[in-house]
Amino acid sequence: MSQKYLYDGLASTDKNHHEIGNGLVLDYNRVKQTATLYRMGTYIKKVDFSDNVATKLFVTEMVELGANKSKLALVLNISRQTVHNYVEIKKHFGLTGLIHGNMLCEPRNIPSPNVVSGNKAQLVAEIRQQACDERGQRRSSLIFLFSYNDKEQLVENSEQPFVEEHDWEATRYAGVFSYLIPLVTEWKWLQLVMGYFGAGYKIFMIFLLMAARNIRSIEQLKNVRVREAGAVLGIKRIPSRPIVWQWFYSVAKQKLSELLKKDYFQYQIRAGLVSLWLWFTDGHLLPYTGKKNVRWGYNTQRRMPFPGQTNMVTCDVSGRVVDFEIQEGKGDLRNYIKVLCEKWAADVPECPGMVFDREGNGTGFFSGLVKCGIPFSTWEKDADAKKLATLDDALFITDLKFNNKEYSYFEGKKSFTYIPENSTDETEKHRFTLRRFYLWNKSSNRRTSGLAWSGTKDMNSEDCVCAILSRWGASENTFKHLGNRHPQNYHPGFKLAKSEHQDIANPAVKEKECLISRLKNGLNKLYKKFARAKQSVNKDGTPRKNSYQEQLKNTIAEQETELKRLQQEKSQLPNRVDVSTLQNYRSFQRIDNEGKNLFDFVTCSVWNARKLLTDWLCRFFNQDNELVDLFYAITDCHGWIKSTKNEVIVRLEPLQQPKRRLAQEQLCRRLTAHGAQTPQGKWLVIEVGESPVGKK
Repeated sequence: MSQKYLYDGLASTDKNHHEIGNGLVLDYNRVKQTATLYRMGTYIKKVDFSDNVATKLFVTEMVELGANKSKLALVLNISRQTVHNYVEIKKHFGLTGLIHGNMLCEPRNIPSPNVVSGNKAQLVAEIRQQACDERGQRRSSLIFLFSYNDKEQLVENSEQPFVEEHDWEATRYAGVFSYLIPLVTEWKWLQLVMGYFGAGYKIFMIFLLMAARNIRSIEQLKNVRVREAGAVLGIKRIPSRPIVWQWFYSVAKQKLSELLKKDYFQYQIRAGLVSLWLWFTDGHLLPYTGKKNVRWGYNTQRRMPFPGQTNMVTCDVSGRVVDFEIQEGKGDLRNYIKVLCEKWAADVPECPGMVFDREGNGTGFFSGLVKCGIPFSTWEKDADAKKLATLDDALFITDLKFNNKEYSYFEGKKSFTYIPENSTDETEKHRFTLRRFYLWNKSSNRRTSGLAWSGTKDMNSEDCVCAILSRWGASENTFKHLGNRHPQNYHPGFKLAKSEHQDIANPAVKEKECLISRLKNGLNKLYKKFARAKQSVNKDGTPRKNSYQEQLKNTIAEQETELKRLQQEKSQLPNRVDVSTLQNYRSFQRIDNEGKNLFDFVTCSVWNARKLLTDWLCRFFNQDNELVDLFYAITDCHGWIKSTKNEVIVRLEPLQQPKRRLAQEQLCRRLTAHGAQTPQGKWLVIEVGESPVGKK
């Protein structure tokens, strides 16, 4: 696989590679005064330190991504106070103050409206001292204010997470705490949810438990130990089912799921928590089994249409969820990909390569992607297998091993010409050329082909082939693994309304097509009979009018006239009609997805946290085939929990095998080292050890 996919800076012995915290690796060349930043093996940015302005901006960006200030200062050979001052100056005086130093600029958080000049480091110190004094005055208040992206909610002290203080208590759900720490530290997840919904965050904690322990519905919470689970989630105890539903509907009726999703996905893109190299998009059927008339999707496993919706999900190259959208019926993959690129264009330095399956295949769609400058890779639909089989083996000059299978491939070109519908202007034709890859799977001795267009993106042949092979066949499929571990089809709180899309394929057109097909079949039979019929003539040599051949001829003429009439009538009918204009047709209902969006937001949060945790765990456990099983063994652990004035401590029961236990301990130490805190300031600690119950 190309080096653009992986960069193991931590495994390198090069003295230029430096860990600076939070999965960030800085490749710093002191001689050339250049540095390249990577996160979780993903390229982020490159900067020239000879440029003072670029250096300041780069330092602040690294801190915003979670870099440790002390480590960063040590690598760059500057003081930690300088790093801190850069961050604070940008916070209070903006980029102008950071770039120009002592030049006049207007601070953002100073109450005085006058223009301020002077040494910015001294001004930052004064602002910090003023903020400390104000925080001291607010400590006596019983109301806490949380804000996130201009959304504010008031949360009383008694409603705060983990506010209860108690001694050690046994719990069967101690392992779920492992998910909560990276969500708090990496994604600011608790702050995001509380910023939007205040005390309504509790339903999200319950959804977190459901996603982590594969609890398929709210009704199945009756099998959960309510006190043991509530203590781990920080909500004291899980209430009865009617109260849980009351929590859910109080959050769902606010209609904030789209804003919540946007903030979450935007933050992880900007923070480098997902890769921006390749994005894989696929649709997943969300079946509907009720009695209402809803749009139909397509069930790939059963190969048949099925009532329901389609969840369009985009993942990065490691399987982390980048974005998702639930669409009515079959969904529109092509339009979704274009909208996705436009949606995140301002947040990515370069458009990621889009990878999709054969559903997106089409000259018009390819033309639109090329015109918009969107790179893509896909399988070629309706590839001629017989023609591919006749290709000379010597053409497959490049070998590739992917997912323990042997492949060979070579690259060619394929030209396309797209003419917009109902267009007569020659200038509107779009001619373009795509890269065509011929693949030979030597393990199964099968051949196929794929198409790609890289545009300005630096993608070589191997990159394109790996992209095509990365989500199908024996490769990892996010839906397959996510569906086995998490309740991805669960839809809490069904609510239906009249759909805005009431058009269907005109049934009259289908009726005419059936008649036309029947007439054509009958005509074909008559043509064959006419060809075999012998000509009968009178004594004078003229054809007999009542002969069998003449009868066939007259019948054929009548049928051809009828066929032309039907074809003309069909051409005058509209292709689609509104169901309200037809008899015996029910209007389509639209499923309200507010509750589903909220639940799937939690599901993809848990999934992305799982991906990050397994990346951390693999550094302490070198058996890749057992890594995922070990991770779920840790998250399913029983244990104990204790909540004090300053800490929430969860102790997991140790695993039996020494090698697994060592990896479990190392992961817990790493989680604790991240310094996660509740909004009240309690530290979140996770450890491994024997039972503390009954011990002093």
